[in-house]
Amino acid sequence: MRVLVWIVEETWRATVAAAAAFLPADADVTLLHVRQSDAETVARSARYALLGRSRRPAEPLDAISEQSARELLAEAQAVLGRDAALGARSGRIEYEVVTAAGAADLLVLAREKDRAHRGPRSLGPAARYVVDHVPCAVLLVWPDASSG
Repeated sequence: MRVLVWIVEETWRATVAAAAAFLPADADVTLLHVRQSDAETVARSARYALLGRSRRPAEPLDAISEQSARELLAEAQAVLGRDAALGARSGRIEYEVVTAAGAADLLVLAREKDRAHRGPRSLGPAARYVVDHVPCAVLLVWPDASSG
């Protein structure tokens, strides 16, 4: 079984806890983090608009973002407690997750709201798109699942 675990900063602990609890020991697990690529573009544009064009190079936002993703994935793998492939992508989040899930049998992801906010709005736009478009089974967990 090939499993893709979608790691998001706010909810990754619940997603990893669900993967650890429900996946068989022989599952081929990939932890995936996708960073929104246009965030760096917006930040770079704001810098130029507010401060004018400078001869100093801009802070390497892409490098900082990539390092943060690597650290998050490494921490998630440690919490998972088993070997997993680590995938870091950049782009439109929902498209990247759907593309990565094309090779998976199961996608594990968390809702964006807690149990007090049940219903369709417990999924944000990216998660809703992913759930509606992935070609594999989906394990959808509550973000507070790891705490009880």
